[in-house]
Order: sequence, then C-alpha cells, then structure tokens
Amino acid sequence: MKRILLTVLLLGFAAASWGQTALQQAEGYYREGKFSAALGLYEKELKNTPNDPYVYYNIGNCYFKMGSKGLAAANYYRAFKLAPRDSDIRHNLTLALAAGGERLVPAGVPEVLHKAFFYLSYQEVQGLTFLLLWLFCALGSVWLLKRKFKRVFLTSAVILLLCGGWLYARYTLEQARLAVVAAPVAEVRSGPGANFPASASVPQGHLLTVQDTKDDWYEVIVKSQGLKGWVEKNAVEQI
Repeated sequence: MKRILLTVLLLGFAAASWGQTALQQAEGYYREGKFSAALGLYEKELKNTPNDPYVYYNIGNCYFKMGSKGLAAANYYRAFKLAPRDSDIRHNLTLALAAGGERLVPAGVPEVLHKAFFYLSYQEVQGLTFLLLWLFCALGSVWLLKRKFKRVFLTSAVILLLCGGWLYARYTLEQARLAVVAAPVAEVRSGPGANFPASASVPQGHLLTVQDTKDDWYEVIVKSQGLKGWVEKNAVEQI
C-alpha cells in the first residue's frame, strides 16, 4: 500500500512539474521571439486548463506577434469573458480589435459604464444573483413571520431586480454567437456560396454575429457596418 501511495504521489508531482516547466518553456520561447513554438506549448496547455484566461491571453499575444490580428482578437476576447477586470487583457483586446477597425466599447457608450457592466464575469453575475435571491427569500420569510425588516426586505427586492436585469443582459450577450474575421479579408456575399455576389469586404479582426450556418458558410451580421450576409467558415474564428 505504501509503495502504491508513493508512486501516485511521485506521478502527481512529476505531472505538476512538467506543467510548470512547459509554461516556463513557452514563456522562454516567447521572450526569444519564437512565437510559433510558444504558441504550440500554450495550446497544448489549454487542453489541461480550458478555462484559464491567462493561457488564452498568452495565445493571443503569440498570434498578435505573428501578425494574425484576427486570431489574437478571438483569444483575447475569450480571455476577456473569463477575466473582464484584467486591465492587460482589456488593453490588448482593444488594440487587436482596433487593428481591424473595430471597437470594444460601442460608440456613444461611456467607457466607465462599459467597464462597470463587464466588471464581473457572467458566472460571477450568476452567483451574485442567486445569492441575492437567497437573501431576498430569507428576509421575506422574516417579514412574513415576524413583520420585521420590511424596509430592508423591499430594498433587497429592488437590488435583486436590478441584478436580475444585469444577468439577463449578460445572458443575451453570452448567447450571441460571436466570431472574428481571421483571414486578411472576408467577403460578405448575398448567399451561401462563392457564386453569389459579394456586397462588402470585412477586414481581419472585425467582429461578426453568426446567425445561421449552411455547409461551409456562416450567415452573419456586421453591426458596425449594418450588413448581413454570408461568409466562408474558414475566413472567421468563432469565439
């Protein structure tokens, strides 16, 4: 039994050491300008930690240095959704989108309001809403049974409604199928095929909303240009 436990511990220690060494090696490659080699290690690490925003961030950095602004923006956006308060992630996402003529903060929206809206991740907003719901139910029970804390109960109801609206707005955004133009240019066509005429060209790094799919084509909306049409799947990267 002791030998089995020792073997398991050694294997666990070796796996942890390998993971740390792999990340350190990736960072070393990045500092040396070997961005492709670093990218391979980061993408391999992503399979072990699929919800780590900083792995996505480092992948985005590699793509940005390699000139793939669209793939950089896609990975920065994935990191932003997981860690929206991180200033480096937000800054690099803004730069990558700007390279394609896109904006992270919509025109007319104050940046401070945008930061407040995305201060918490979607999962954190969910957790906060359920916590407030539990508090509302507890205060409601006290008020019904003992007729106490009415004002506190009503205040909790208002806060819960506001947080519920915040959660609904974030849920709507979460359900949107966003994509980024990864090719140098994506041709927006009137139908799902190269035989349909192109109505516009969208540059690399531009955000799209995917509405439908057919064969090798996505039906998309380009909100910044007020366009709707079809683009080839291999020209975009879904977020």
